[in-house]
Amino acid sequence: MSLDIIRSDLLPVPHGFFGRAGGASSGVFAGLNCGGGSTDQAEAVTINRARVAEAMGVAPDALLGVHQVHSAVVALAPYPGPGRPRADALVTATPGIALSVLTADCQPVLLADPEAGVVGAAHAGWRGTVAGVLEATVEAMESLGARRDRLRAAIGPTISQRAYEVGPDLMESVLAEDARAARFFAGGAGDRLHFDLPGYGLWRLREAGVRAEWTRHCTYSQPARFFSYRRSVHAREADYGRLIAAIRL
Repeated sequence: MSLDIIRSDLLPVPHGFFGRAGGASSGVFAGLNCGGGSTDQAEAVTINRARVAEAMGVAPDALLGVHQVHSAVVALAPYPGPGRPRADALVTATPGIALSVLTADCQPVLLADPEAGVVGAAHAGWRGTVAGVLEATVEAMESLGARRDRLRAAIGPTISQRAYEVGPDLMESVLAEDARAARFFAGGAGDRLHFDLPGYGLWRLREAGVRAEWTRHCTYSQPARFFSYRRSVHAREADYGRLIAAIRL
């Protein structure tokens, strides 16, 4: 089975939001699970990541990622030393490497200023987005010569508002940062609410002066195509696969 790669017309550089098709994993991880932190067989994950690297036109060891911690920390790639830095975004002006992030409902965000030769990738869940990971990624790209009036960003498959039921505590955390974000919440049953995560991400990017779009794919509602942490919880599965998004110069 071939890989399922979603691309955005907004990004004029090699990139892809990868679905679960075309991978070597089985069971709850069936398909292209790229999460080394999962309980999937390490050999299968290695094969899957090698297939992504090939699709991106780089060597497997040039497909770089970070140890994601739901922060606003941005790493400069390539980074020195062994291991991955604890961060939730990467930026680079170095050709020949691909930046990647893993998601399973959170937003994968790929950014580029091709004129400056700078790209970035961010993992933006609600915590990281509130903390400012998207704005921090833009600022890190500017430090490498990018200009925000030239920056383009695409949000890939993520959980949609219809599927993302949250409690009042999450809304309070979001509104404490900016009360204008109330528009991204809709009423649900009882005290539950539905949060528009991609809408919120787009708003944060556009407020930062970045032209942005969402591919309009919901991870939760398409189980054959995407992994979803929330769906796995509802199904009482022991673990879940991780999707990968990647970009390079």
